[in-house]
Amino acid sequence: MSEFELLGKSQNELPTSPDDAKLDTFENRNQKRNYIIQFHCDDFTSQCPVTQQSDFAEIEIEYIPGKLCIESKSLKYYLQSYRNQKMFNEDIVNNILDDLSKACQPKWMQVMGSFAPRGGISLTTVAEYPDMDGKE
Repeated sequence: MSEFELLGKSQNELPTSPDDAKLDTFENRNQKRNYIIQFHCDDFTSQCPVTQQSDFAEIEIEYIPGKLCIESKSLKYYLQSYRNQKMFNEDIVNNILDDLSKACQPKWMQVMGSFAPRGGISLTTVAEYPDMDGKE
């Protein structure tokens, strides 16, 4: 387990941005079978780039692993690194998909962000890898 940067270590500092975050992966030991891994983060926060107010969301991640799986503690730290990021909701979901698919090269992945209402309107963004048109 020494290949993990976060797992098994009691003291870790949160990354200041997604670019500074480290996503650990491990070998998928069940490559002969397609199966879905699901992550649910119900306390995701970021900031509106215009008003600088906090945005609250639930982030759902589903993927069929290829050779690698995402380690959950590093994912938690990665998602927490968005707390002070000033980004539009749509950009956040697409950025998460880009970073996660790059880290583990899944057979398929979907990231859904359900953002809390502002002015009576809630927003949900869904992004897939490979792209919904079948291209990467």
